[in-house]
Amino acid sequence: MLVLVAPGQGAQTPGFLTPWLELPGAADRVAAWSDAIGLDLVHYGTQADADAIRDTAVAQPLLVAAGILSAAALGDVAPDAVAGHSVGEITAAAFAGVLGDTAALTLVRRRGLAMAEAAAVTETGMSALLGGDPEVSVAHLEKLGLTPANVNGAGQIVAAGTMEQLAALNEDKPEGVRKVVPLKVAGAFHTHHMAPAVDRLAEAAKALEPGDPKVTYVSNKDGRAVTSGAEVVERLVGQVANPVRWDLCMETFQELGATALVEVCPGGTLTGLAKRALPGVRTLALKTPDDLDKARELITEHASA
Repeated sequence: MLVLVAPGQGAQTPGFLTPWLELPGAADRVAAWSDAIGLDLVHYGTQADADAIRDTAVAQPLLVAAGILSAAALGDVAPDAVAGHSVGEITAAAFAGVLGDTAALTLVRRRGLAMAEAAAVTETGMSALLGGDPEVSVAHLEKLGLTPANVNGAGQIVAAGTMEQLAALNEDKPEGVRKVVPLKVAGAFHTHHMAPAVDRLAEAAKALEPGDPKVTYVSNKDGRAVTSGAEVVERLVGQVANPVRWDLCMETFQELGATALVEVCPGGTLTGLAKRALPGVRTLALKTPDDLDKARELITEHASA
């Protein structure tokens, strides 16, 4: 039983799209998407530096484009379930047939711009807590005025809030937390700081004509499988200001009987969590096209009848 997943913001690195554009037709496809959304994805995916692609309005479309492109490079893949972390949910919606590729990229472009605008109001950010007990960590974050914006499972929680609050967290870590790692994002996503972006995204979503998911679509709001395309879009809008519960997604993967998990480009984050939280489930991250053959073999082995 195969699960296909897409990472969220922070997974991008300078030049990560370069080898993918060498695949037949890939450069033309990405150029067409760039024209459609008014953003040079080829430039940002190949030549821009870390600061440039940290920009929310750039990073989010770039990640969705990379995810769709790398999944297409696998060939005729029919996963049993799909899911995405944060902005990766839009990528997953494209995998599931809820949104067409151009519609997904148009929506994520609007999402990135709206969230960048909301983030500019107050200087905010996010940091990952490594280790510790989730209940203890959540209580400690709330004491500091921070939001547990991502509950990722495998002992990882991501805190979000103002830079002053995050600085206080560095000085006063929850009991058992080994390390606090700042993330490469430009705002406190999935918190009340993003409330203005929800209205902007809701307006953009009115133009969409979603289809119902063709495979099991697992929502990161609560780990529930969603069967209505309209509800998927509604959740995509709301999750901008709601916490991501990736821990519950992984519980659902387990309940569904997952035996393999493939993470699309730029993979690594979600497979790392799965290795710790889903023992016995084979994992593979698509980092470069060199990983495609191994991914195809894994998919063939674990595709259900």
